[in-house]
Amino acid sequence: MPNMKYIGLHASGGADQMYLAEGPLPNCGPNEVVIKVAAAGINRPDILQREGLYDPPKQASPVMGLEAAGEVSEIGLAVEGWNVGDKVCALCNGGAYAEYVAVPAGQCLPIPGDLSLVEAASLPETFFTVWANVFLRGNLSRGDSILIHGGASGIGVAAIQLSKAFGATVLATARSSAKCKACEKIGADWAIDSRSNDFASQVMRITDNVGVDVILDMVGGDYIRKNIKCAAVDGRIINIAFLAGAVTEINFMPIMIKRLTLTGSTLRPQTPEFKRKIATDLNKKVWPLIASGKIRPIIHDCFSMNEVAEAHLMMEENQHIGKIIMTVD
Repeated sequence: MPNMKYIGLHASGGADQMYLAEGPLPNCGPNEVVIKVAAAGINRPDILQREGLYDPPKQASPVMGLEAAGEVSEIGLAVEGWNVGDKVCALCNGGAYAEYVAVPAGQCLPIPGDLSLVEAASLPETFFTVWANVFLRGNLSRGDSILIHGGASGIGVAAIQLSKAFGATVLATARSSAKCKACEKIGADWAIDSRSNDFASQVMRITDNVGVDVILDMVGGDYIRKNIKCAAVDGRIINIAFLAGAVTEINFMPIMIKRLTLTGSTLRPQTPEFKRKIATDLNKKVWPLIASGKIRPIIHDCFSMNEVAEAHLMMEENQHIGKIIMTVD
C-alpha cells in the first residue's frame, strides 16, 4: 500500500515537536471523499492541538489540519455529486496537514471563481465558523451593527467582509495601527486599536451610546465584561475562543436590563449534518460573492510542509493579517 507524507508530532509542546512523517493513506468511508491536498490552512486550533490542549473528536484523524484544497482522488460508495479529478476545498475534521485527507463529502465545496488552490485553502474553516456564529447564532441582518474582535485575523477578515456584504455596519478591534488600517481597507467602517484604547468606550462613542447588535469575540478575558457594556438592547454576544482566558467576573444585571444573549460554539465537534447545512448555505449565498470578487481571500504568507514550524511560530507571534497557508508538494 502506498504511503503519504504528513506532519507528525514527537510529543505535545512547541513548534519544534512537529516533523515530516510518512504513513499509510487515509481510508475512504462510504460517505467520504479523499482529497489529494495542494494546500492547507494554519489555524489557532492546530496550535492548541499541538500543545495537547485540544483533542480531536474520537473518529477524526489525529493529524492536525482543519481545512484543505486540492483534487478529489477517491470517492466513497454512497457519495453523489463529486467525481475523481474535481477541484475542491473542504472543512476537515482533522488530517489536512498531509498529502491526502479523507473528508465527509458534505463538507466539500467547489473552488469559487478563478481562485487558486492556495487561495481556496484559506476559506473553509473561517467561512464555516463565521457563517455558523455570526449569521446562524447571531442572526446578523441588514442594517445591524457588529463588533468584530481580532479583525485582522483569518476569522476577522472573513467576518468583516461577510458582514459588510450582507448590509451591516462593521466595527472591528485590532492590536496595532497597521492592523486597524488593514481592517478599514477590507471594509470595516471603524477600526479601534484595542492596545491603546478602551474599545467599549470607543464603541459607545461611535454609536452615540446605542451600542452594537452583534459582537463576535475570540479574545475573552476582560473583553467579556466590556462586551456587555457596549452591546445594544437585544444584543447578541458570541464567543468562539478565549485567547485571553475563559474565566472572568461579570455583573449580570446589564444582561437582564438589555435583554442580551450570550452564546458561543465550537465547530469541530458538530455533526456532519450541521456542517453540510453550512456548506449548502455558503455555496448558495457566499461562494457567488467570492467568485465575483466582492469578497476575497486575504493570505499573509505561505510555507512548505518542511517549514510548518515557522508557520506556527508566525501565528503565535500574532503579527499576521489574514491567513497563513501550508502548501503540500
